[in-house]
Amino acid sequence: MNKSRRGNMRETCIGVVHKLRFLTALSTLWLWAFTATAHEVTPTIGDLSVQEGQLRLELRLNVEAFVAGIDLDGMADTDASDLSDQYDDLRKMDSVSLERRVGDFATGWAETIRAEANGPIIWAYEGIRIPVVGNAELPRASELLLIGALPERSQSVRITWPEGAGALVLRQQGVEQPYTGYLQGGETSPPIALDGGASRSAWEALAAYVPVGFDHILPRGTDHILFVLGLFFLSARLRPLLWQVTAFTLAHTVTLALGTLDVITLSPAIVEPLIALSIVFVAVENVFTRRLHRWRPMVVFGFGLLHGLGFASVLGKFGLPQDQFFAALLGFNIGVELGQLAVIAAAFLTVGLWFRNKYWYRGRIAIPASIVIALIGAYWFVERVV
Repeated sequence: MNKSRRGNMRETCIGVVHKLRFLTALSTLWLWAFTATAHEVTPTIGDLSVQEGQLRLELRLNVEAFVAGIDLDGMADTDASDLSDQYDDLRKMDSVSLERRVGDFATGWAETIRAEANGPIIWAYEGIRIPVVGNAELPRASELLLIGALPERSQSVRITWPEGAGALVLRQQGVEQPYTGYLQGGETSPPIALDGGASRSAWEALAAYVPVGFDHILPRGTDHILFVLGLFFLSARLRPLLWQVTAFTLAHTVTLALGTLDVITLSPAIVEPLIALSIVFVAVENVFTRRLHRWRPMVVFGFGLLHGLGFASVLGKFGLPQDQFFAALLGFNIGVELGQLAVIAAAFLTVGLWFRNKYWYRGRIAIPASIVIALIGAYWFVERVV
């Protein structure tokens, strides 16, 4: 066998191995994208207030995950838990049946939420409001109320969110300069002045909302991740990617600010399907073009406006401290950008660095990846419309 023939065989074998590896990665991406949409873990929102000498903590939460006993710390998708089947069964329960299950669970669980004022606070479970089942594929937000008597002469309170409970957005209500904080499982808040004035400085608010923005991209922002990957697979080279990412960043920064300020409001029922279509567009275009056309950054800018409204709807659920609104908004946006850069860096180190100069890169990697991304986006569009 001559050297030329051996070289061709070797090149063919290497190509087959790379193709099999990449197809495995695409299959993993496909499964991850679909399951993440249906079983996403959302943070708990806690509204803290004082009424008639009692401390009230109203929690808006995915109560089925708590009743099922899932450890939510660091988890993005309930399917990753061994208890996911129990969780799915609870999601299908009607409100009355689930309320009875929550009543048995909540009394003991409330004891794990430690509160210290001028002494320990003992929580009493006061009830829960559970929405109707609706779409069992999506989490429903229930509202659970805990009340505890404040010790005499209490001036501030510290809340410890229990380990395994995931993230908590803690918001003080009914006072001037209220406290707003973001706690992970096992973390304790700083002293929160009961009569207000515990709002954070601009730097503290900015720093607190950077991880909120990053977390919305990695690991939770599957649609935004796929859009950024769609930009990457047009070209793994810096200049085309930089033009697209810059246009996308400028656009979603504008609508994120305007949407959060309620200057622009658009129903998620419209925004979310359009975001899915934006994923389809950039992925399909990758199949039919080899270079960045002049008009592509403008199209990406338009889609960035939609994604910004999507970010704004998410941020609206968290709430922003009114006295440090712009600092917190900037922190969230910085976190989003860091998340997007992390996605690009991961794609470049996994694929671009090694294969972008190979003659088979476009045919065996960029086009198959774009096709998978387009199919996922099309599925999401149909799902969100229906």
